[in-house]
Amino acid sequence: MRVVNRHKRIINQPKETVSQLFKTLATAKDQIWPSQNWPKMYFTEGLKVGSQGGHGQIRYTIIDFKPGEHIKFEFTKPEGFKGTHELNIKALSNDASEINHMIKMNTTFKASLLWVFMIRWLHDALIEDAFDNVENHFSEEKIKSSYNLWVIILREVYKRKSFQIKKA
Repeated sequence: MRVVNRHKRIINQPKETVSQLFKTLATAKDQIWPSQNWPKMYFTEGLKVGSQGGHGQIRYTIIDFKPGEHIKFEFTKPEGFKGTHELNIKALSNDASEINHMIKMNTTFKASLLWVFMIRWLHDALIEDAFDNVENHFSEEKIKSSYNLWVIILREVYKRKSFQIKKA
């Protein structure tokens, strides 16, 4: 199955300001990744081409990186995910920027089922949480995207599964 999944948000800040925030991604002082609600993002060698990492059960390698502007990852897991995802920052004006995240991949039959029924829903919620963090960093009014019922159920199942693995 061909998958294209895109999220974008306008941030009322200059690109240079937003870019500074993105330099914290996957560091000890990460201000973007919603690790309070999701598995932490990490990389073996920090943010540089060739560094491997991921979050939760998703794994990838950085294949292109221009600090403060663009980062592109190639999936290595789950099995059957063949493609990339990337994060970009684009100036819209002197006072506004667009952040966007895009997945482009092909999936095997088994991976397609995993994407359609589970990962897509969790991914969409995670990216919206991350974009909320970016927007909230620059705003007095804090926003919080809500989860639909399916995401709530999947997160609860994942929490219980994680607990059982740690307990055993």
